[in-house]
Amino acid sequence: MSETPSVDELDALSTEDLRRRAFALAESKRDVGFFWDLVKHLRVSRDIATEDTSSGSLTGSVADAIDAVRELTTGGFNESEEPLIRARLIDYIRTGD
Repeated sequence: MSETPSVDELDALSTEDLRRRAFALAESKRDVGFFWDLVKHLRVSRDIATEDTSSGSLTGSVADAIDAVRELTTGGFNESEEPLIRARLIDYIRTGD
């Protein structure tokens, strides 16, 4: 059994390394809730939630959803999101939940 890395050890890693580690763990556990939790904290998901339901906003919603997936898969988080996302990734790696 491997030793759980410390917060300081994990904090020294790049956001991309943290993302890869946390995603691998979540994928191995089939933990969809982890991914959903991350999506809820992204700016683009908040933008989608505040759009009206007219058909005119459909194109924007699809584009915003694609942006959310892109942010998750590439680690392209904005400055205000990154500290929260890093904290969540570190917590997930350390506790697995």
